Amino acid sequence: MASILVAITLGPANISLVNVRDVVLNHLGVTDVPVKVSKNAIVWEERLPRALVAAASGVGLGICGVIMQSLLRNPLADPFVVGVLGVGGAALGLSGGAFIGALVAFGLVLLLARMSGSGNDRVILAGVSTTQLFSALTSFVIFAFADSDETRGVMFWLLGSFEGVRWNDVVLCVAVAGIGAVVCCYYAYVLDAFAFGNSVASSLGFDVKKVRLALLVGTALITATLVSVAGAIGFVGLILPHAARLLVGPNHSRLVPATAVIGAIFMVWVDAVSRVAFAPTPLPVGVGTALVGVPAFIAIMARKRGIR
Repeated sequence: MASILVAITLGPANISLVNVRDVVLNHLGVTDVPVKVSKNAIVWEERLPRALVAAASGVGLGICGVIMQSLLRNPLADPFVVGVLGVGGAALGLSGGAFIGALVAFGLVLLLARMSGSGNDRVILAGVSTTQLFSALTSFVIFAFADSDETRGVMFWLLGSFEGVRWNDVVLCVAVAGIGAVVCCYYAYVLDAFAFGNSVASSLGFDVKKVRLALLVGTALITATLVSVAGAIGFVGLILPHAARLLVGPNHSRLVPATAVIGAIFMVWVDAVSRVAFAPTPLPVGVGTALVGVPAFIAIMARKRGIR
C-alpha cells in the first residue's frame, strides 16, 4: 500500500501524498476536503487505477509462474509457456479478442501436448510452438489489415501497458488475482508434492491428471485476463518465484504469498518508473520488466550456482 501511495505522486503533474490522501478519503466518504478538480481526476481516474492494476498483474503473473515451475518442474517455465498469447477477433475489441485468443491458444497447447504424448517437456514444447504460431498470426493481421494508428496501439499493447485502465479493469484484475492467490495457497501442499514429480504426488493420494489440468486451466484464465487488460508483460512470472525462493525457501505455503507481495511491489515500481523515465511519453511496462528482469535472472542463477 505504501508503494502504491508513493507511486501515485510520481508523474508530470505535481501531486503530493497529502493530495493522494485527501482524494482517496473523499471518495471513500471518510472526509470532505476541497481538492482541485484536475488533481482529483489525475489521482482517482488515472494513477490509482493504474497502480492497482499493476499490483494485481504482479500478483497474478507471479503466482502463475510459481504454479508453472512446480507443475512442469522447470525453473525456466512462466505463465506464457502455456501459449497464452493468442490473436483475437477485432469485433470483440482488443481486450476481448485477446482474452478469447489466449484461451484458444491454451486449448491448442493442450491438444498438441496430448497428441505428442505425456511429459512436462511436451507441454513446454507445445507452448513454445503455439506462442510462435499466434505471434506470427498477430503480426500478419497487423501487417495486412491495420492502419498506422491501429498498428501503433496494438504494438504498444503487445509490449505491455497500463495506459488507459479504468475502474472496471481494476475490479476484474484484482478479483482474478485475488481468487488465484487464494486458490494457489489452498493447493500449496499439492504443489509441494508436484515439485518432486508426478509419481510422488500420485503416491500421496492426489489425482495427478485432474489436479494438473485444473491448475493449468486456472493459470491460463488468470494470465489471459491480465494479458487482455495490460498486454504481454514478460519476465514477471519467470524471475519473481526465484527471488521469493531465495527469501523464504521452496515451501509453497510461504512461497506463494511471498511471490504475491514481491510481485505487487515490483510491478507498481516498474510502472511508476516507466511512466516518468521518458515523460511525457510513457515507456511500455514490458520493456521495463525486461530491462530489470534479465539482469536479475542472471544474478539469481549465478547465485544459485554459487550456493551449489
